[in-house]
Amino acid sequence: MKLMIDDAVWGYKEIFSGFGEITTLPGRLITRESLLDCEILIVRSRTKVNKQLLDGTKVRFVGSTVAGLDHIDENYLLENGSSFASAQGCNANSVAEYVISALSNLANDHSFDLSTKTLGIIGVGNVGSRLDFKAKQLGITTLLNDPIREANEEENNFVDLEVALSADIVTFHTPLTFSGDHPTHNLLGSQNFNLIKEDTILINAARGGIIDESLWEMTKTKENIIDCWEEEPNINSRLQSDAYWATPHIAGHSIDAKFMGSFMMYKELCHFLKASFNNEIGQLINPQVRVINDSTLHESLNSIYSFFDDHKAIKETSNFEDYRRNYPERYEWHHFKAQFGLPKNEL
Repeated sequence: MKLMIDDAVWGYKEIFSGFGEITTLPGRLITRESLLDCEILIVRSRTKVNKQLLDGTKVRFVGSTVAGLDHIDENYLLENGSSFASAQGCNANSVAEYVISALSNLANDHSFDLSTKTLGIIGVGNVGSRLDFKAKQLGITTLLNDPIREANEEENNFVDLEVALSADIVTFHTPLTFSGDHPTHNLLGSQNFNLIKEDTILINAARGGIIDESLWEMTKTKENIIDCWEEEPNINSRLQSDAYWATPHIAGHSIDAKFMGSFMMYKELCHFLKASFNNEIGQLINPQVRVINDSTLHESLNSIYSFFDDHKAIKETSNFEDYRRNYPERYEWHHFKAQFGLPKNEL
């Protein structure tokens, strides 16, 4: 059996070689011609999986090792009888840690106490729920907006979008959708951008296109944290130059998240092929606990990983894609022991 795998998929050789012959290509270079004799396709976010890519190929299983789905034509796969699996939730903790790191740095640089701030979390799924859990450990008051969950849960404490947008800090964690009862494309757009105040801290670590960048670049805010962009890798240079952090869509790029994306696809492929499960795959990521001796949250988080390095790396925007593909190793907080108690992961 032949497998085509995006060469950015973590540990592809160790994890997937037992299934057959592997060919790898950068995600953007995977084409219909390269798939003609492949039965298995494993991608990240840079491959558009649709009829144009798969028509006439032998591909019968598509796995995506990232959380987002906007690069996958799920309707086509369903109509074509192709099996599909995604790694939704694999990077949730990584993104939540990115946002908390941003907040701790902002609090330090602007001399404010996080426990005095409100945090509007728009989208309370895998990422938003973990962020809510961590933020509350720091004494932050959260305003949660998720109309889908609100409609389906009898007991909830969700607020309207307008209320969430009134928070001191507003962060988006929805998928990018264009249809349905609650489309998220330009969720923050001409209809409500006036609700963003000059002292609002605005964060997008979800998907480009959720916030209308043409309006964002003309809106005065206290600070902007931007990890996701409308036209990646050709990002908005005005927003990039003005942002507190402008990073190349790496909030979810921890080693843990990449491993979990690959591991989730390994389990799905075992199930699809009715193959035996190798328990050793689950032990591929197991670094020793590392000790951090800093005495404050801000210092501890920056010792674990400095996202300012990611910000500086794309001051020259042409570095965007290359930096993502060659991203430095970053482990999540549970691999570290710090004097200052780090927010826990468990929900």
